[in-house]
Amino acid sequence: MPTIIYVDDSRDDLFYLDYTRRKQQIDVDLFCFSTAETALAALEQRAAEGWALPELLVADLYMPLDSGIALVTRLRLDDRFKAMRLAICSGSDAAEDRARSLEAGADAYLEKPLDLAGIILNLEL
Repeated sequence: MPTIIYVDDSRDDLFYLDYTRRKQQIDVDLFCFSTAETALAALEQRAAEGWALPELLVADLYMPLDSGIALVTRLRLDDRFKAMRLAICSGSDAAEDRARSLEAGADAYLEKPLDLAGIILNLEL
């Protein structure tokens, strides 16, 4: 079963994705975090304990303390996480947001609301 980490400061968006997962009975381990720091701490703990990396981390583009781009950049610079698939998500469909996200090292740019089943199919998890 694939593992996905979702980082978003919107509690509504976190709830919606988990609700969708349960309602559609999508077979995925989903871990939701409201800050980049808590997600990074969880990843570091998984690495320290020898757990496999998640198949995907999705981070919101605009968060008050640490943007999704900052998190992706940080993960790409860390040898433990640089091979992990990363995505940025946003309600924005602006070409410049997509370009900035991909330039920072994201493998994908996803528009909200997130389609969990589609993410799994499109990224071949």
